[in-house]
Amino acid sequence: MLKQHSHIRYESILCLDEDTLIQKSESYLKHLNARRSLRFFSDKAVPKDVIENIIMAASTAPSGANKQPWTFCVVSAPDLKKRIRIAAEEEEYRGYNSRMSDEWLEDLKPFATDWQKPFLEIAPYLIIVFKRAYEIKAAGKKNQNYYVNESVGLACGFLLTAIHELGLVALTHTPSPMDFLSKLLNRPSNERPFLLIPVGYPADNATVPDIKRKVKEQVIAWYE
Repeated sequence: MLKQHSHIRYESILCLDEDTLIQKSESYLKHLNARRSLRFFSDKAVPKDVIENIIMAASTAPSGANKQPWTFCVVSAPDLKKRIRIAAEEEEYRGYNSRMSDEWLEDLKPFATDWQKPFLEIAPYLIIVFKRAYEIKAAGKKNQNYYVNESVGLACGFLLTAIHELGLVALTHTPSPMDFLSKLLNRPSNERPFLLIPVGYPADNATVPDIKRKVKEQVIAWYE
């Protein structure tokens, strides 16, 4: 027989009438549509408790078999942020000058970005998200995790939403390859770097590219 596991009653936090539901969904769309990836950060301090709470909010994301295959490494030490910037810029320089295709470089032009990443030192926190390919148990035994990329991707989405909800800003940074992060942070062999996310307040003179998101006809396919 299969082992039975206990369940608890799910209590819905909201029970809205249809009109209110539509209004709240429109408000939520407007709120999230204001979220932007930012490259210009203030060095203004963010309370450590805030970072802890948004990470724990991200950790409520669904995951394969509830394995929660993620580790959020939080870096605020200036010397370590500098070392991360130096290593990231080395990879970025190689990317912009030899690894990226002409098409890729052309697609990046609207963002006015290059291999230099000063925000890695300026932002008060760097959250480096690691995916846990498996768990290491007693005597070195490996326990499998499931749908790791999907699970960690969902957690990162929760994290970015929580950051925006509090009026903070972030950037999803992926210097490739990212193995240097495992070495600099001395992470165990079962973890792989997934995203490097600077978090903080926007700089006073912050700008963002004038780009548009796809409209609903481009992203929704109805089957009715």
